[in-house]
Amino acid sequence: MPLPDDAKVVALANDLLAVFDQIFGLHPGYRAAHAKGIMLKGTFRPSPQAVKLSRAEHFSRELPVFVRFSNSTGLPQLPDNDPAANPRGFALRFFLAEHRHTDIVGHSIDSFPNRDGAEFLDFLKASIDSQPGALDKFIAAHPATESFIKAPKPTPASFATEKYFAVLAFKFINAQGAEQYGRFRILPESEEYLSQEEAAKEDQDYLVAEIVERLKDNPVRFKLMVQLAQEGDITNDATVRWPEDRPLVELGAIELTEPVEDNAAKQQQIIFDPIPRIDGLEASDDPLFELRAAIYLLSGRRRRAAAPVG
Repeated sequence: MPLPDDAKVVALANDLLAVFDQIFGLHPGYRAAHAKGIMLKGTFRPSPQAVKLSRAEHFSRELPVFVRFSNSTGLPQLPDNDPAANPRGFALRFFLAEHRHTDIVGHSIDSFPNRDGAEFLDFLKASIDSQPGALDKFIAAHPATESFIKAPKPTPASFATEKYFAVLAFKFINAQGAEQYGRFRILPESEEYLSQEEAAKEDQDYLVAEIVERLKDNPVRFKLMVQLAQEGDITNDATVRWPEDRPLVELGAIELTEPVEDNAAKQQQIIFDPIPRIDGLEASDDPLFELRAAIYLLSGRRRRAAAPVG
């Protein structure tokens, strides 16, 4: 996972990390965003439809996987029942072979507040600007940001009952060379959410505790889906939702069976990559791909250099 070649992208990633530090404070050994989480392990079994869409190797055979569930923000002690913990994060790693993997990264809302990194930086700066009305002024000038902020973000009863979206578009290429753009969705067996009153009664670590208990009885299962773009759908702007009548294709089943050993240490070390870097699946030209990869790598290097946590 290399840093992008574009020095401006790397500089912007560093600027964003600095603002995250301003907002959330420094927490050595933890992620700058989605700091609190738990990582589970299991398997991925592709569906017969997957290979028709993509020749990528993880869509043709069963593979071991890790999944990291997380709360929003860069606060590692943020209570699970705090509304600021929404949207929740989801990161999926497919282990292809020794030292080879590919990832999918998403969260529990089907869009992003900003079109590109520079706009996202301006949004974060406005959120901490001491000048009265700075954030309101920014939101008024950016309808997509307002839409993201106002979108419902219910608190899940479990990490296992939430749905997740990799909001960037990918190009799927099959063995015949046919290309199709799509966006990943990760769907639970059933959805369940808490009211504000119900969430307030929960323990501050209820999501982590609940999923550990749940795994003692049964695996946690999700379906990996892809929403297919149609002609005219925008594939390089994560603020734009596609119509819900777009076809959904099941790519496979995720079955999670137990927490990863040495959980805190493994979370500290693993660096997820939003770019697939695998034949048969490519990033679109959405500018957030390279920026996110840079942020994840820079934050990950810093995290790995810190003293062990947990």
